[in-house]
Amino acid sequence: MGKTIAEKIFESHLRDEPFEGTKVLDLDRVLCHEITTPVAIADLEWRGKDRVFDATKIKAVIDHVTPSKDTKTATQAKMLRDWARRHDLKDFFDVGHNGVCHALFPEKGYIRPGFTVIMGDSHTCTHGAFGAFAAGVGTTDLEVGILKGICAFREPATIRVNLSGTLQPGVYAKDVILYVIGQLGVNGATDRVIEFGGSVVGEMSMEARMTLCNMAIEAGGTSGLCMPDQVTVDYLWEFIQDDYASKEAAVEDYKKWHSDADASYDQVLDFDITSLEPQMTYGYKPDCVKSVGEMAGTAVDQIYIGTCTNGRIEDLRVAAQILKGRRIANTVRGIVSPATPKIYSDAMKEGIIQIFMESGFCVTNPTCGACLGMSNGVLAEGEVCASTSNRNFNGRMGKGGMVHLLSPATAAATAVTGVITDARTL
Repeated sequence: MGKTIAEKIFESHLRDEPFEGTKVLDLDRVLCHEITTPVAIADLEWRGKDRVFDATKIKAVIDHVTPSKDTKTATQAKMLRDWARRHDLKDFFDVGHNGVCHALFPEKGYIRPGFTVIMGDSHTCTHGAFGAFAAGVGTTDLEVGILKGICAFREPATIRVNLSGTLQPGVYAKDVILYVIGQLGVNGATDRVIEFGGSVVGEMSMEARMTLCNMAIEAGGTSGLCMPDQVTVDYLWEFIQDDYASKEAAVEDYKKWHSDADASYDQVLDFDITSLEPQMTYGYKPDCVKSVGEMAGTAVDQIYIGTCTNGRIEDLRVAAQILKGRRIANTVRGIVSPATPKIYSDAMKEGIIQIFMESGFCVTNPTCGACLGMSNGVLAEGEVCASTSNRNFNGRMGKGGMVHLLSPATAAATAVTGVITDARTL
């Protein structure tokens, strides 16, 4: 019987199996940010175990509230900053150099096919787009990861999602993953890996694949995974070119992280997305999904473009194409947060930032703040936001606020009209 990519990664990283079905894996990366890591740091200090297993494999960033908005968030940032300096972490990104973790770390080339990755953040599953097993973990697991470079998992079964057909103009990866979550349900992939495949995934950019994997958690998935291929190698080439004689050699080597043709899956789902229309959420769960057309005309107060789901340059380009030469409605406010300094810089060079500003958007620094209702775009009670983020729980972006999840294209079109709008109608 063949193996899935998740099974291959587990097998290659297995340190111990203390109980049947519980696998202790060696870690290639432990990622840290200032919201969840300080709790782990404080406990390690209290236990007299203020150490790191490998300073080259731990990557840290201040990204959730940046710059700090109050004394509490400043204290959290200081704890992470002092810890990173104390242990001489080379890859620590402070204010001015920081970006949204799940955009910044892949951009820096830290994630590779076959890696094991943990972070105290549920959207760590994003990094599975590179053919890595990446999972969000709790404080105790994060502590052990920092101290020992290991993490215990129950080996997850895999759900294979085959995406076939052709994406129509105006339909994007965000629409695809919202549709898939709508079909699976928020608990449909609990304790499962979602393995994305098919011709549609093969034609997607790395940015689009990261969008798919980013929201695997919204269906309950432990991780999302894509097979590494030429697209992966092209994205990583500047970081891996010394390891391979050619790109072709890298592609061939990465095939070892492909699922076998006779691998066993818990479930196989086939979706032909040729006729798929732009999608969005309603209500307060990520599986409450309708077509944008069904929600057209719904009033909103704020439009937010950014986050680890859709704050990359590809996303900003799509939104800018719609906003160019247009002004946003005077009934809404628009906020855009490029996910990393590089993305911000590239957007400036391409004239994208200018387009956003001329259309009436507020352009902010890279931050996670608005997505979880902490800063840079918090909603008032009763307000509605059309957001390119990944989670629409009640009060997610502010107490009493409503969040509709949608693509950058739909967000930009909605900003122009002031109500939910299918971008294809503009």
